[in-house]
Amino acid sequence: EVQVVESGGDLVQAGGSLRLSCAASGFTFDDYAIGWFRQAPGKEREGVSCISSSSDGSTYYADSVKGRFTISSDNAKNTVYLQLNSLKPEDTAVYYCAAGAPPDCLRTDFSSWGQGTQVTVSS
Repeated sequence: EVQVVESGGDLVQAGGSLRLSCAASGFTFDDYAIGWFRQAPGKEREGVSCISSSSDGSTYYADSVKGRFTISSDNAKNTVYLQLNSLKPEDTAVYYCAAGAPPDCLRTDFSSWGQGTQVTVSS
């Protein structure tokens, strides 16, 4: 069974940092792309970042987080990380990771979703 589990959300002050983790199991890591999404109260879910876990390792970022967030993967641990720096109150949301095939962020069907982890940024 394909599973992804997020962790690392917390309450942090504006300007602070967090590292979110997405632990994956039940599939060959190299064959999937892993994406991070977020949903704030009253807003639609939006894509934040994505990484192809194949040797290509292509990464993508939403314009709103470019230069502040960094996605990376540890294939040996089947874990994808999202480093959040220079956090702003508008980054407050539930952050979800999702896995999908093929390992191409531009074509992936994100079919397996985690339960989410709450990130709250205070001003």
